Amino acid sequence: MTYIAKPRLHHPTLETNKVGYTRRDYEGKVSTLCAGCGHDSISAAIVQACWELDIEPHRVAKLSGIGCSSKTPDYFLGASHGFNTVHGRMPSVLTGANLANRELLYLGVSGDGDSASIGLGQFAHAMRRGVRMAYIVENNGVYGLTKGQFSATADSGSKSKKGVVNHDSPVDLVAMALQLGATYVARGFSGNKDQLVPLVKGAITHGGAAFIDVVSPCVAFNNHPGSTKSYDYIREHNEAVSRIDFISGRDEITVAYAPGEVVDVRQHDGTILRLRSLHSDYDPTDRYAAMAYMQHHQARGEIVTGLLYVDPLATDLHTALNTSDKPLNALGPDTLCPGAVALSKINAALR
Repeated sequence: MTYIAKPRLHHPTLETNKVGYTRRDYEGKVSTLCAGCGHDSISAAIVQACWELDIEPHRVAKLSGIGCSSKTPDYFLGASHGFNTVHGRMPSVLTGANLANRELLYLGVSGDGDSASIGLGQFAHAMRRGVRMAYIVENNGVYGLTKGQFSATADSGSKSKKGVVNHDSPVDLVAMALQLGATYVARGFSGNKDQLVPLVKGAITHGGAAFIDVVSPCVAFNNHPGSTKSYDYIREHNEAVSRIDFISGRDEITVAYAPGEVVDVRQHDGTILRLRSLHSDYDPTDRYAAMAYMQHHQARGEIVTGLLYVDPLATDLHTALNTSDKPLNALGPDTLCPGAVALSKINAALR
């Protein structure tokens, strides 16, 4: 269960980083996700990235919304600050926390349902405002907590576990992040740790709005034949609330591939996920070229992974608002309430 913590005992030979922490110090509680879930691999990548960056856990604030993905912050950085918001509202809560205390490193974890449906507007405004954070979407294309319905990122023509074909056009969060002004945009695959860890490290240390879309296959709800109009479907639907499901444990899907290489990854249900790694000579500083490159390969049925775009001179919301270098939550009454004379000058300037 989620409340079960991992043992605190560490082997004395475990390697420590520059701030004296072992990798185990960045872990959280025991995961309750399905065995083989890609989300756990993303959690492991975040743990590895923070350990390699020599980040003190208490300097991190992790926020999430609702969904399988939004449960994962309980499974990493157990000694950091944490806040689980309502569905889709993580970006606005994170924005407020960031404005109040700019000294923390902000990590927003969300899902395709949490960010691309009810939270789409929240996602859009966080990107366009340049809130400094690492925004990670764990994208599996389904609502895993509610029996695998299509999410807004499900590709047109894809089939649900019941065999239903999705005819809606997908929301491409990577394309939106590029268009809305995010200054660090990447896509990864949960099964490729060698690529994902550096992407997470880059996002955490970036000076502006960083977004990573991580393709994270759901092992519980893959493609299965069926119809919503058939007797079989009706029987299945009527029994859904009372039937006990058993989800067998499965091995995690992992893959390694060279720059520029295209690989076909077979999923647990036999379907194929085609991934392309960026070429080594790819220029990630051209926003419009990144959009064209991604859409070109998307039309060929390929999911481009890697660092798609980065602005090395990125600024954030604090720069735009010209806030004080000292965190707002640390300002005293003398600074926040300068007196009637100062207030009169401010009012006069607004007339």
